[in-house]
Amino acid sequence: MSALHQTAPYDVEAVRAREFPWAARGERIYLDHAATGPLPQRARDAQAEANANRAELWRVGFDYFWAGIVQGRELAARLIGATPEEIAITTNTSQGVNLAARALPFKAGDVVVSSAGEFPANIYPWMGLEKAKGVFLELVPMKHRLPDEDALIAALDRPNVRALTVSWVSFATGAKLDLVRLGAACKARGIWFVVDAIQGLGPAAIDVKACHIDVLANGAQKWLLSPWGTGFAYVHRDLIQELDPPAVGWLSMPASADFTRFLDYDYAFYPDARKFEVFTAPMHDLKAMAASLSLFLELGPAAVEAHVTSLADHVVAWCDERRDVRLVTPVERARRAGLLNIAVDDLAAASARLAAAGVSHTVREGGVRLSPHLYNTTAELDIALAALAPR
Repeated sequence: MSALHQTAPYDVEAVRAREFPWAARGERIYLDHAATGPLPQRARDAQAEANANRAELWRVGFDYFWAGIVQGRELAARLIGATPEEIAITTNTSQGVNLAARALPFKAGDVVVSSAGEFPANIYPWMGLEKAKGVFLELVPMKHRLPDEDALIAALDRPNVRALTVSWVSFATGAKLDLVRLGAACKARGIWFVVDAIQGLGPAAIDVKACHIDVLANGAQKWLLSPWGTGFAYVHRDLIQELDPPAVGWLSMPASADFTRFLDYDYAFYPDARKFEVFTAPMHDLKAMAASLSLFLELGPAAVEAHVTSLADHVVAWCDERRDVRLVTPVERARRAGLLNIAVDDLAAASARLAAAGVSHTVREGGVRLSPHLYNTTAELDIALAALAPR
C-alpha cells in the first residue's frame, strides 16, 4: 500500500496547524467551500514554486510542469476509483459536462433526463445540444424542493431516453443522490450516466465503477481546495475509443509528443482520455491541484468523509432543537454531504451577523448555506450557529 493511502488517526488540529495556519490562528471561520475552497499550505507552496519556475523557465524546463499533469491524472484517478487512462485534465466542471454532451453519440429525437433545480453548468450544455442536434432535455420535477430519485428512475423508461445527467449533491439544498442506485438503473436500461460531482467530491468519497458512471465532470476549485481553472473529467474506458472529442487539441495526438517533428501530421488520437484534453492549461495551478489532491489521499477519503459528516451531524442536531430555523438539507446522513442550507426568517440580518462574527458563508435559494470541510471544528460551527440565530 502506498504512503498516500496509509492513513493515521484523523487529527484535525494537526491538519489546521500544518495546512491552514490562518484557521489555527483564528483569523477566519471559513464555511463556504461550496463556493470556493481555500488552498492548503502544500498547494500554496507548490504554486509559489511553480510560479517562480515559470518566471525563469530555463531552470527547470517544460518537463517540470508536465509532471504536474501526469501526477494530477494519477491522483484524481485514485481519488475516484478509476485509472489514469480514464482521466482527462480540464479547467472546470462545464468542460467535462460539455465533453459528455458533445462527444456521446446522440441523434435527433433522443432524450436526456435530468432533475429540475440543477446548477446551470449541468443544464446549458444540454440546452445547447437541443439546438445543435434536436436532442430533448427533460427536467423531472422536484419533490419538496429536493431531487426526486424515484421520479428520475421512472422517467428513464420513457421512449428515446439515452442519458441521465445529475449533480451528485445539489448546490442549493445539499441533497445528495444515491449514485449507486441511479447508476444501476441506467446500466440496466443501457442509458449513459453523466455526473456533475463538484459539490460532492471531497467531503464525500466515491467509486465511479460501483456507481456505473460513464462520464464524471469535476472542477477542483471548491471542495478539492485547488486553484481556479483546475479540474478533471472521467470517461469510462469502454467509451473512450468510440467517442470523438468535441474539441480537438494538438496534444491529443501521439504525433505531437515529439516536439522536433510537429509537421509529421498524423490524425490519430491517444487511446486513452488524453484525447479529450485541449491544452495549453494553467500548468502552475495544476501543480497546486496535484498537491491538494495528495492531501485527501494522505488523510484518506473515507476519513475526510467521516469528519465532515460529524460536522454536518452537529448542525443537524442544532437545527432539530430550534423552532426559529428550518434545515432545507435532508436530515438523513445518506442524503447529504457537507453542504447545509438553513432557512431563517430574516436572511439579510442572519447573513450580516455571520459576517460580523467572521464567518464566511453564502446565501442561496432562500437559505444560508454553510459548508464545513476537513479542517473545520465543532467549536467554529458553534460560533457560526450562535450568530445565525441567537437565542
